[in-house]
Amino acid sequence: MFLKEVAAARQGRYGEMITKNLAAGLPVSGIWHLFAYKPEMTQLLSAFTEAIMRGPSPLTIGQRELIAAVTSATNRCAFCTGSHVAVATELLGNEDQVRAACTNPETAPLTEAEKVLLHFVRKITKEAHRTDQADIDELKAAGWSDEAIYDAINVCALFNFYNRWNDANGTPDMSHEAYALSGKRLATKGYV
Repeated sequence: MFLKEVAAARQGRYGEMITKNLAAGLPVSGIWHLFAYKPEMTQLLSAFTEAIMRGPSPLTIGQRELIAAVTSATNRCAFCTGSHVAVATELLGNEDQVRAACTNPETAPLTEAEKVLLHFVRKITKEAHRTDQADIDELKAAGWSDEAIYDAINVCALFNFYNRWNDANGTPDMSHEAYALSGKRLATKGYV
């Protein structure tokens, strides 16, 4: 991590998680340090993330995690890509499918509707200012409701924030095994 005070933070619930994992010899997810640094602020972010990623939606939790993974891969955020590929894999049960979606949704083994949605996610990640009614019309023609589109936009926007937050703070990449552990935890316990 670039900021030493942030790396040393042990406040709040995430600080407790860091201390517990270190004592047990388990991996510590670098993002926990970001949450432990100013918990009075980041607890709100954690609750917001839980609402977007686990709240009621026509998108499944697995689809939302796949959107997080594709957004992160598009932004080349190694930490968030690794984290959300692991969660999506845990929920969808197919790592090859998840990785293929992150590489090129148009050729991935997905439904046509999912391909259209993930193409849109990549577009708004790279050039949201170019979004127009034709994009929305294409999503609706593929069968997505206003609520599903709105929720996909929220997941994408949230992970554009997370990608920048992690990369700019120097959140380190982890091993495949550490991501798998984190993926299992997030898949079963969520974000709060």
